[in-house]
Amino acid sequence: MKRNDLYQASNSLRANGSSRWRDTGYNVFSRSFRQEDDDDDEKALKWAAIERLPTFARLKKALLTTSPGETSEVDVPKLGHEERKKLMDRLIKHTEKDNESFLLKIRQRVDRVGIEIPKLEVRYEHLKVEAEAYIGSRALPSFFNFFINKLESILHCLHLLSSRKKQLSILRDVSGTIRPCRMTLLLGPPSSGKTTLLLALAGKLNRDLKFSGRVTYHGHEMKDFVPQRIAAYICQNDLHLPEWTVRETIAFSARCQGVGPSYEMLAELARREKAANIKPDPDIDAFMKAASIGDQETSVLTDYIIKILGLENCADTLVGNEMIRGISGGQRKRVTTGEMLAGPAKLLLMDEISTGLDSSTTYQIVKSLRQKVHILNGTAFISLLQPAPETFELFDDIVLLSDGQIVYQGPRENVLEFFESMGFKCPARKGVADFLQEVTSRKDQRQYWNQTDKAYSFVTVEEFAVAFQSFHVGKRLQDDLATPFDKNRSDPTLLTTKNYGVNKMELLKACFSKELSLMKRNSFIYIFKLIQLVVMAVIGSTVFLRTEMHKKTPTDGIVQMGAVFFSVFMFMFSGLSELAMTGLRLPVFFKQRDNLFYPAWVYALPTWILNIPVSFIEVALWVVVTYYAMGLDPDIFRFLKQFLLLVLTNQMSSALFRLVAALGREMTVTNTLSSFCLLVLFANCGYVLSQDEVRKWWIWAYWISPMMYSQNAIVINEFLGESWNHVLPFTTEKLGVLVLKSRGFFSEAYWYWIGVGALVGFILVLNFLNTLALTYLNPLDEIQRVKSEDQNNEDDDRNGVDAQLQHKGSNTDLLRTEADPDKIQYREKGMILPFLQHCITFEKILYAVDMPQEMKAQGVTEDRLVLLRGITGAFRPGVLTALMGVSGSGKTTLMDVLAGRKTGGYIEGSIKISGFPKKQETFARISGYCEQTDIHSPHLTVYESLLYSAWLRLYPEVNSETRKMFVKEVMELVELTPLRQALVGLPCVSGLSLEQQEANYCG
Repeated sequence: MKRNDLYQASNSLRANGSSRWRDTGYNVFSRSFRQEDDDDDEKALKWAAIERLPTFARLKKALLTTSPGETSEVDVPKLGHEERKKLMDRLIKHTEKDNESFLLKIRQRVDRVGIEIPKLEVRYEHLKVEAEAYIGSRALPSFFNFFINKLESILHCLHLLSSRKKQLSILRDVSGTIRPCRMTLLLGPPSSGKTTLLLALAGKLNRDLKFSGRVTYHGHEMKDFVPQRIAAYICQNDLHLPEWTVRETIAFSARCQGVGPSYEMLAELARREKAANIKPDPDIDAFMKAASIGDQETSVLTDYIIKILGLENCADTLVGNEMIRGISGGQRKRVTTGEMLAGPAKLLLMDEISTGLDSSTTYQIVKSLRQKVHILNGTAFISLLQPAPETFELFDDIVLLSDGQIVYQGPRENVLEFFESMGFKCPARKGVADFLQEVTSRKDQRQYWNQTDKAYSFVTVEEFAVAFQSFHVGKRLQDDLATPFDKNRSDPTLLTTKNYGVNKMELLKACFSKELSLMKRNSFIYIFKLIQLVVMAVIGSTVFLRTEMHKKTPTDGIVQMGAVFFSVFMFMFSGLSELAMTGLRLPVFFKQRDNLFYPAWVYALPTWILNIPVSFIEVALWVVVTYYAMGLDPDIFRFLKQFLLLVLTNQMSSALFRLVAALGREMTVTNTLSSFCLLVLFANCGYVLSQDEVRKWWIWAYWISPMMYSQNAIVINEFLGESWNHVLPFTTEKLGVLVLKSRGFFSEAYWYWIGVGALVGFILVLNFLNTLALTYLNPLDEIQRVKSEDQNNEDDDRNGVDAQLQHKGSNTDLLRTEADPDKIQYREKGMILPFLQHCITFEKILYAVDMPQEMKAQGVTEDRLVLLRGITGAFRPGVLTALMGVSGSGKTTLMDVLAGRKTGGYIEGSIKISGFPKKQETFARISGYCEQTDIHSPHLTVYESLLYSAWLRLYPEVNSETRKMFVKEVMELVELTPLRQALVGLPCVSGLSLEQQEANYCG
């Protein structure tokens, strides 16, 4: 009998979404399961006291062993970090050994009272996903293509021109079932459609894609519920806030996603146990209560996920990114997985979760997921590229996808039987996963042909798919899909219709807490801005020094007007810092928004509100330094009125540039938009051009410019003061009024309050528009696939292989002859770049960094964190050396140190190249370092990227044609020829897949 069959409960989950649960077979209260120790009277009395409490209060109380032999009653929502850590250590000492027994204890507790954990089955039928794209060079972003494509789209909308785009089939009529309590593995080569299938099941397909078919959860259409709350999609890209620690990242995810129906189920569980006089295990009871109480900044569920993912040693380390030192790439991948595991989702859709992980860590993670799926009735659909054999054996079902078609779907035990029926056999020492991904490839299929009595001919993916329909596993799958799902078996509480896991107020508290912590982590930026303002205030005060600022003539007024304009000018530029801070966080926001962590207004409101105190501090420093030093009107009320006006100007500027960042969504676009906005605002503020000088056809821009209202209000506040109240000879108007009229400003006092009101209105409108932009706009996507002008989807693979086969017979290499170093000769043995052989030796390499503040807060007393401890070794020429180690062991750190990429920290030891001390300037010219992070220019094609690298790195004597030949050689070696015209793309948007980017980088 299979493992998951041992955990079937005899009763169903509660009906109609209420707290009433139904029983089905026997009376679960007919006998007592209570196991008490007669000697432990004190413990029994404490538990009895908890049982006498009302249900709501009882769920917040638990018994915990605080010290050896002592048990005390604790308030579950107030468990501290140390208490949670001790609890998890008692429950799971060793993840490999204890996690299964821990989950079994939870399942046994639920089964004892006849509660059934709900299951989720997912079906997809006749899924077709197509995309439209221009072919060849028309797909590349250029000025010509941009305007031509826009013109064509307009004419197409008017039905005057047919579309020139070609159809690209990503998924081709795929059908199948993801069964509950089973681990399903999704296999397939890059660009086979794995990510698209997972996105389709999660309900997250791009709207630009043409989608047809049907996806049901427990027989219900996706429009009947909120799929993002039921399915947790874990993407390939690791998008996190680099300023947060691992614990904070996972805890915030758990806080936003909530606990789902866990609290109601626990309440029913406690009621039945009390009626049956059952005393649960105290530690299990404390864990389940702590994990079922939402609205906690850090819950015990966070500690559990950190433990099973092996992140305990870096739990309080910053996640980091390319610019901020943080955890390793493998650890960051585990954080991506843990972020979604922290929610109550029943369906796990995981896309390439093993990228950057060692095989041992991948095995442990998949094993933990298997235990959770089998014991707690979960559903998992996991995509892996090259799983190790032991990891492959953990899965129950296999889905093999190739060229957008399902080649096989069914039990893992029958997959080799199917391919043997087609004439292909997996060798004895060959990994089954590797065999499955190679057997459909034209270049690798022949080696597995087993029918020696028949001549081999290539079996296409279409032929495999058709043959699977007549295979007994395929027939059974068709019968299952033909049988309608019985909706009466569906638990009404499983498919929720609520958009968010917790109420809006709790989400707002969580986002306020997040924004406040980010402000603390980025305190350097705010301190730098304050120092910058003080320095500029001192400079401005010396330029417009009081002793030089006379108030006798209109010319003096014009100079003073420049002083107040300088203040407005500074606070308009002060908001530019919001561009970078908002733009860098947008990818993380889009991910969390699409996963329904929170609505956009919950994200935008704390950013606005918490920026107000910062504005008060910045303006206070500016006004205190400049107001009296510049000789402005000494009236204290006018001092306060200018203070208020500059605060509103600062807030308006910050809101404006947050809106620009939300609209642009990419740094190049936002920088261009911000520059344009500043030019328009300065040109129409009334100081550069007076109102009388603005053309009539452009006057509308003057009236909608927020800077105009700010400038009018600040000059009115100054020039209607007492120091400008005297009348010049031969005039009838006061000096201040004359100055205002000479520059076309308003002279009525009430225009100050109009300016204040207008700025308040602009602040509200700009923040509202920012919220709308965050709500409805999506990340800027690039072209994902490009079709060559003379190739179709089927030809790409075949032509790439044919080119490679032809290349083996006609390949040429370049070597420099000893007689003439400038002369290039060709050989017929393969591509060999000219280089000298070198060996690299390193001795007692030690690398350390300053101890992170987060670790010091946990009680660590050392000043430095040592990452490499006296490493000694050598790399010899002609010997291929593998650097191996678990994730986070220091592999990347060692390579960074050897390559000279570490610009911070403390490095000790010696590095020698062929016996000579390493000199970084020359070493960089003879070495090539392929980093773990794939950093490319996103708007270049694969061919252009490699050609640019060839121009930079090859010898200057190599001519242009030879460079191009080298690039073609490299593209064929790393199988990038079909992607020659494809854009590389950004990591956070669609472009090349991660595997293709890695191949491009290595090339």
